[in-house]
Amino acid sequence: MASDASSRGSFLKEMAQTITELSFDHLDAPPVVVGSRNWITPAYEMEEYFFPQPDWILDAINERIITLTGHQNKTDYSVEKSINLNKQGV
Repeated sequence: MASDASSRGSFLKEMAQTITELSFDHLDAPPVVVGSRNWITPAYEMEEYFFPQPDWILDAINERIITLTGHQNKTDYSVEKSINLNKQGV
């Protein structure tokens, strides 16, 4: 799931949680949420670093859902990286 809202505390996180709770036995992988960074919205020159980009979505799919043949991640969407970013408040 992707949105231009910050993923932390977002409706998409709530929806991912509900899907996981109701459909856990039927999922091949847990839902992944890709959202904006947890920052103040920057000037338009910095939007590509703040709002979700197509590569972010492909990287999240490749890292957390299913390996995409020939795809090289540009962004780290590992569980460890997510935990680290949450600790930093980003």
